[in-house]
Amino acid sequence: MLKIGDFSRLSHLTVKALRFYEKEKILIPESVDEWTGYRFYETSQLEDAARIKACRQMDLSIDEIRAIMSGADMMQVLSDKAKALSDQREKIDAILSRIHHILEDKEMKYQVTEKVIPAAIIFYSETVLENYSDIMQWIPSLGEECRKLNPDLRCTEPEYEFCEYPDGEYKEHDIQIRHNQAVTARGVENDIIRFRDIPETKVLSIYHKGPYDNIGEAYAFIMKYAEENGYQPAGLTRECYIDGIWNKESADDWLTEIQLPVR
Repeated sequence: MLKIGDFSRLSHLTVKALRFYEKEKILIPESVDEWTGYRFYETSQLEDAARIKACRQMDLSIDEIRAIMSGADMMQVLSDKAKALSDQREKIDAILSRIHHILEDKEMKYQVTEKVIPAAIIFYSETVLENYSDIMQWIPSLGEECRKLNPDLRCTEPEYEFCEYPDGEYKEHDIQIRHNQAVTARGVENDIIRFRDIPETKVLSIYHKGPYDNIGEAYAFIMKYAEENGYQPAGLTRECYIDGIWNKESADDWLTEIQLPVR
């Protein structure tokens, strides 16, 4: 029988660690003197101590070690741990990639975030506008038209509204545009208002502050970011107008979120 100090020296585990493993019921002394409280270990427990130390060096949790010491399949526990570490490494690599991208952009004009947009019911309308400046007059008219058809229909909370440009190219005039608004249920349709479902969508998001005539810089930035970080575009980009002519006097204060669906 070995006293705890001797067992500590032979196992290369501190006395503090041994007491902790005893408390966690991972490595329990063979006997405890009821009068002195001295703990004694069998030499055969050195093998268990070595296994615990090896497990800790592989960053296994106390619960995982307890499972192994209780008879769980060690290979399965290690396989699950390897997958978790691999997932963690992918996450760390993605974070590092974003950090390096920001470090390369000395001005930090744009910062990209990844988010998941929930599935939703959308009321939408499509048209062709003569100029981009007509957008902010056209969008409010759609809300009025939808309310006439569906006076009890409500927008989702938080609200989600965006525009898409199905043309697939930039145009100065005759701009095809689709406006979308998330709502709580389907409603009555007509020639202007339609309803559809959109699936849950992963997007890259950036915010562009300022007038729309230089928003192309933001599109160039987010497309470059997606390419350099292994994302593949998976749909039309979405423009969410947060601040604009309706609430800001200066175009320099307009704020637009650009969302790029990706996979």
